Amino acid sequence: MAIIYEPRGKAAEYSPLAANIYRGCSHGCVYCYAPSATYRERSVFHGRPEPRRNFMEELKRDLKKYRGDERPVLLCFTTDPYQPLDVTAQLARHTIVALADNGNAVRILTKGGMRAARDFDVMASCDCEFGATLTFMDDARSAEWEPAAAAPTDRIAALRAAKSNGIRTWASLEPVIDTEEVYKIIRATHEFVDLYKVGKLNYHPRAKAIDWHRFRIDVESLLAFLGKDFYIKDDLRKF
Repeated sequence: MAIIYEPRGKAAEYSPLAANIYRGCSHGCVYCYAPSATYRERSVFHGRPEPRRNFMEELKRDLKKYRGDERPVLLCFTTDPYQPLDVTAQLARHTIVALADNGNAVRILTKGGMRAARDFDVMASCDCEFGATLTFMDDARSAEWEPAAAAPTDRIAALRAAKSNGIRTWASLEPVIDTEEVYKIIRATHEFVDLYKVGKLNYHPRAKAIDWHRFRIDVESLLAFLGKDFYIKDDLRKF
C-alpha cells in the first residue's frame, strides 16, 4: 500500500497529498473517524499504535514518484505524527527530512503540542507549515473529548514557538464542538497563527444543537476583522 497518497472527499480540502506514519493513535479522541476509516477496532486503534511496517523503505520508494512535486504532503490524516509513540520512534523527523530532500513541501497537523518542538529546526530549514488541531481553550473540557492528546495550552505554546522559529503556522478548528470556545481560540492565537481552517462537527448528536449558519457568519466576521487568512470547509460553507 502506498505511503504517499491523494486524499479524497473532505480530507482533500486540507491537502492534495498525505502520508500516514503510524497505524493507530493513542490520543483516543472521542470524535475520531480514523478507526472506522482504517477498519480497525477503536480499542486496538487507540490502545496499540505502531509504526507502519517497513515505513521508511516504502516511503523512499514512493518518493521517486513524487520527486519535486509542488503539492504539499500532509502528516497525517489517520494518525498523529507527534503522538507519544514518536518520542521513541522519531519517524516524524525522518519523514520531514526525506520529503524535504526530495523537493516536497510538508504540512504538519498534530495534537502533540510541544513534543513537535524538537523538530522545529528541520521544519524551519525547509518548506514546512506547522499546524495544530484546536477544539477548546479549556484543558479540562479538552481532556473529556481528547483524553490523551496534549492540552490546548501546550498546543498553543507549540504554535507560538513554531512561529518564533520562522515556521508558517496554521490551526485546524475542526471539529467545532463549542462555538464560544472557537472564538476564544481565535482571539488567543491570532497574533501567531497565519491560517485557520474551520469545519463543523459531524456524526455526533451535539452537532444538531449548533446553529451552523449563525456560527459560519460569526466566525468569518471575526477572522476577517482580525485580518486572518482562513478556509471554511464545504460542509460548513453550505449553511
